[in-house]
This record gives sequence, C-alpha cells and structure tokens, in this order.
Amino acid sequence: MFAKPIPGRTTAAVEGDATVLLIGMRINHFWAVHHWVPVFAAMLRMLRELGRDRSRGLLGHVLLTGSPRTYYVVQYWESKDKLYAYASAPDMFHHRVWALINRKERAGKLHRHVGLWHEAYIAPEGSYESIYFDMPPYGLATATGVLPIGRRGRRAADRLAHRASTASAPQAD
Repeated sequence: MFAKPIPGRTTAAVEGDATVLLIGMRINHFWAVHHWVPVFAAMLRMLRELGRDRSRGLLGHVLLTGSPRTYYVVQYWESKDKLYAYASAPDMFHHRVWALINRKERAGKLHRHVGLWHEAYIAPEGSYESIYFDMPPYGLATATGVLPIGRRGRRAADRLAHRASTASAPQAD
C-alpha cells in the first residue's frame, strides 16, 4: 500500500540530536554472487533484528541504491549511544558478522569481491532541518513523525534555530 501525500509543507518531528548512519556495500565483481549476496542478506537480517526489538534504538530506515553496484541503508537512530551499543552488543548479529570479517581479514582469506562502508553523523539539535512538500512521510519524518512546518518556522533559519527545550516554554508577551 502506498502512503498518501500530506498536502502542503511539513517537517520531521525529531527532537534533540539527530543520529544518522549510512551503511552499505559495493559489488566489486558481479560474477562473485556467492560473496556479495550473503552481505546483502546480512544487512536485511540486521534490519529485521532491530525491527523486532525497538528498544535497541533504530527509529527507521530507507533502503537505497546508488548504482547497479552500490546498495545502502540510511538509518535513523534514537541516539549515538544506542547505535554504538547495538554495534558492539555480543548477542546481536552485527557483532558476529564483524567478528567473522575480522577473522578472515587477519587470516588473509578475505576476498575483495564486495566492499563495505559506513558513515555516521550526529547532528546536534539546531543544526539540521527537514522540509517535505506534498510528500508522504519520508526519511527522517518516517522515523520521527511529521509536523506542519509552521510549528518549526516558515524560514530555514527558524527551523535550524528550533530547540526542544524552548519549544514548550511559554512565550513572553
């Protein structure tokens, strides 16, 4: 089922810092299917694992492709601490996958058929903005909810200046 567009301009309802992880793979050799398909499947398994336990901190994600060779996920997290905790939790699938990759690399048995990458961004409150025009919730707004843009300001400078602590404070006359 397709989400319906919300008329007009909206913004993401995020409060506080925004933690975003971009993580992906690049297929270096298409013919090495037995090397890159398991990597792709592992990412899907991690997303399912995180979806089953919302307390781990993943708010939402978007699967994207950059080219026929490059696939990645934009992930939105409650906090950098929850992102780090998931990445290092010994009972989670991510930890087992990275342990296997590290063992193979040390043993010289890591094939270079698929590349892996990630970028993590911790954007302090007041240093990010989002605007959606006639769009269903997307990206950060899917993860955190949607607000009418007027709640955060009509101008980018107003939205960038938004602070959760001042948003609920009474306004002086």
